[in-house]
Amino acid sequence: MTSRSALLVLADGRFPAGGHAHSGGAEAAVRAGRITGAADLESFCRGRLHTTGLTSAALAAGAAHGLDPDELDAAADARTPSAALRAASRRLGRQLMRAARATWPGPELDALAAAFPRGAHQPVVLGTAARAAGLGPRDAAHCVAYETVGGPTTAVVRLLGLDPYQATAVLARLAPEMDRVAEQAVAAARGGVDALPAASAPLLDITAEQHAAWPVRLFAS
Repeated sequence: MTSRSALLVLADGRFPAGGHAHSGGAEAAVRAGRITGAADLESFCRGRLHTTGLTSAALAAGAAHGLDPDELDAAADARTPSAALRAASRRLGRQLMRAARATWPGPELDALAAAFPRGAHQPVVLGTAARAAGLGPRDAAHCVAYETVGGPTTAVVRLLGLDPYQATAVLARLAPEMDRVAEQAVAAARGGVDALPAASAPLLDITAEQHAAWPVRLFAS
């Protein structure tokens, strides 16, 4: 039986998985003037949700479904053109792994940690953690969909001093789209690794490489 409380723990921004240190590309977008307020933030998050968000949610759903983690990690690598984003995903995977193994210890997380000592990609770890917590593919996909937009939203509150009430309203307006993306991800995961989406956002890849070269920045990515 799925534990809704476990899902809340995994999706909680206070879960020590390292996401607070990453902006999901929002910091670079703010500096470039592409995010100046709530309306821009909503557009940015919507684009991210339907591209990299869908891809990551499907990878997590696949891991929660029990697909081969080696194949999923290779699929994540192939779907992440930016070296900076690949490195960030593995850093987040390592941090999430530490938190997940302490919270829901089990053989699947142990095996994944042993297979990827430098860190598996974050969505693969998240899906495996969801499985260890007794959650299913849909839960894992919802968790990724939410963090795809929640991370940049929280970051923009810090970067621009955006009214937190406006930021929360952005998340609420995007909620139906998060649900649809999660359902698309779950449906794709049922078809196996070869059926997973590879939706991309080239501008996020380009700005991630630029952001990684900044001498001073607030967020790691």
